Amino acid sequence: MAPCSTWLTLSDLSHLYGISPIHCIATLHKHGWSDPNGHPTQSAIKADVANTAQKPNKSSDQAIWNSELCKQLLDKTIEIQQWATLLEALEEGSPSINTTAEEMATDLPCNLIQEVNDQLAQRGVTSFRVPAKLVA
Repeated sequence: MAPCSTWLTLSDLSHLYGISPIHCIATLHKHGWSDPNGHPTQSAIKADVANTAQKPNKSSDQAIWNSELCKQLLDKTIEIQQWATLLEALEEGSPSINTTAEEMATDLPCNLIQEVNDQLAQRGVTSFRVPAKLVA
């Protein structure tokens, strides 16, 4: 097992990010790090993202996850969801908000555009997509 300041269970990892364990599993699965049941894949174990070695004082061989490596993935996933939520709310409109989804989308990092658009589609938002930005 590679040095890591914190190895966490899936439950502890999801709690740290304020998401459900099911959401955490879905994110890890989408990235290829877990199966649909939350068990780490061989690629996750080889990359030192997860470890299935039995932990001291535990009767099961529940996997533990490298919080430092999972942080990057979970941070990006949460950022995408926050952007999608904001843009969806702006597209719905409110009399107290005087900016548009189009105006706010200009601040969206280029590397998140496709995933935010995918998230908007999953939410059923059909009237707005962030346009691809021109690469300078």
